[in-house]
Amino acid sequence: MNGANGQQATDQDALAARFEADRLRLRGVAYRMLGSLAEAEDAVQEAWLRLARTDTDEVANLSGWLTTVVARVCLDQLRSRKSRREDPAGMRLPEQERVEAAAVATAAGSDPEEEALLADTVGVALLVVLDTLSPAERLAFVLHDLFGVSFDEIAPIVDRTPTATRQLASRARRRVQGRSPEVEADRARQREVLDAFLAASREGEFEALLAVLDPDVVFHGDEAAERLGGEGEMRGARRVAEAFCGRARVAEPALLDGELGVLVAPRGNIVVVMQVTFREGRISEIYAVADHDAIDAMELERLA
Repeated sequence: MNGANGQQATDQDALAARFEADRLRLRGVAYRMLGSLAEAEDAVQEAWLRLARTDTDEVANLSGWLTTVVARVCLDQLRSRKSRREDPAGMRLPEQERVEAAAVATAAGSDPEEEALLADTVGVALLVVLDTLSPAERLAFVLHDLFGVSFDEIAPIVDRTPTATRQLASRARRRVQGRSPEVEADRARQREVLDAFLAASREGEFEALLAVLDPDVVFHGDEAAERLGGEGEMRGARRVAEAFCGRARVAEPALLDGELGVLVAPRGNIVVVMQVTFREGRISEIYAVADHDAIDAMELERLA
């Protein structure tokens, strides 16, 4: 009996250690979702309680599972907040946020300076903008754009298809970019990266393609794109670079629903559009859409 209890304690300690390895990232997700370090800590604690009641042998990706749990907890809280018409949590002054950071850190036994840094780096301005989004838009934007979670993983959380989830994030991104001055510099840099990608693709410059692709870049294509001879999914910079090397002769930069992307238009007829996501100055995701109805529903603008 003592042996069984000892094994149970050992398993619990191992589970706690795995959870602690993810705690800072989970708190970062929750803080950007909720705009409050105290509420973020509560959401992370709830994830731990649920984890302790779960058979982890059935959890293939513990980090992904924890992210999903925290996201669902935050989504429920945001929806409850909206229904009660509470004042946005992100409206607190920076000084208040730093005080709260220190209090949360002390209670959690972590580094107050580290927590205050989280509050400062996110910024009240961004939190104010995020508070203008719907809960589903905020979740899609935070998880995908800030933490690199795929739309396939986010879709079940917001109860939408991956395509609809992508549109949620796109709408949220337009609002954030429209209100955040520093993003204009990012957009200019992104345009440079996109132009370099298209030029390298046309000229067949493999190394130049690798230089502008994130090492973990992912290419997705919808069913219509696959029927045109494309692949449904490719992962990794070398694989994507091989697929695009020597191509893109009829591709051009464009705005797709206000976001940088690519039109593939032989003889002026648009057959495919590619939505492009950037991370740390490189292309991290390409999503090819060839479905005519989906393309017709987009707002397209060719760029010179």
